[in-house]
This record gives sequence, C-alpha cells and structure tokens, in this order.
Amino acid sequence: MRVLGLDPGLRRTGWGVIDAEGSRLTHVANGVITSDSKTELADRLVQLMRGVEGVLGSFQPDEAAVEVTLANKNPDSTLKLGMARGIALLTPALQGLPVGEYLPMIVKKSVVGTGHAKKEQVMMMVERLLPGCDIASEDAADALALAICHAHNRATGRKWARGVEDPLAAALAASGARGGRRRR
Repeated sequence: MRVLGLDPGLRRTGWGVIDAEGSRLTHVANGVITSDSKTELADRLVQLMRGVEGVLGSFQPDEAAVEVTLANKNPDSTLKLGMARGIALLTPALQGLPVGEYLPMIVKKSVVGTGHAKKEQVMMMVERLLPGCDIASEDAADALALAICHAHNRATGRKWARGVEDPLAAALAASGARGGRRRR
C-alpha cells in the first residue's frame, strides 16, 4: 500500500509518500508545497490544490492521511489553516482515495512513543524508520510521520477485520457467557 501524508498549512503544506508492506516501510518521496503569500487567498488555495494534485499524479498513492489541526489563539490563522486542511482532505478524496485523519498527539505517539514529542524527536524517528531518507523540512517530516501513523493504524485495522470483528463478543462466545447487561 502506498500512503500519502499531508501536513496542511497555508504557507507550507508538507507531504510525504511511503510504501507499506506489512510492517516494512519504505520512503518514496517527500517535500513541501508552498503558496505565494502576495496573492489572494483563493489563488493560494488553488496553488495548494494543484500542488497536491501534482504529488497525487506523480506518486499514485492508494490512501492519504491528513493531520487534524487544533485551534490557535488567533481565529484568523485558525480559519486559514482550516481552509488549507480542507484542500488537503478534498483533493485526494476527489480522486477516490480513502483519507484518514489523525490528531498530532496520535501521530507523535505512533512514531515516537509519546504524544508530547518535540519536532526534533519526530524527525529523528522518521529518519530511523525510513533509513536513507533525505527529509526536505520539518513539514515534510511531519507528513512522513502521518503516513507512517496511517500505515500502522491501517495494518492493525486489517488484522482485526480478518480475525474477529468484535473481540469482546468473541471472548463472551468462547466462555459461553451472554452479552448485554445483567439484571439484578
């Protein structure tokens, strides 16, 4: 499975592409899509969309992962970041790709082992998980971390889907107990 990670930002949207085969991860490419801050907002969003379309066309991912952005102190910045995130979600979805969304804390925990890791720690772990990878920037490292997080989460989900859909129901069935609430 080929995964595209997108770390949305109006000025800089990081992207990273990995191949995931079981637990084996391979770096494909990474970079940053920028928009011209001297142009109108609508034009900047088009620049981001075209950049994401270019990455999709060049690397043909099977799925995408986008970071969930949290509110900032500045409402204007939050709104603009939300628009960039909308482009990051919409562009792969329009091409029929499943798009996963992950909170920064979940991405950090998946890659580093702690949800409060610093950017430097994330970059170091991405370099370790994807040996030989030349990371373009912190934004690209975050995007690669998103792709890694998605690959791990999708692999776990597939294992559950192949095995037992509801582990609690299976445990109850195996023990001969009935599900539901007990009446007293």
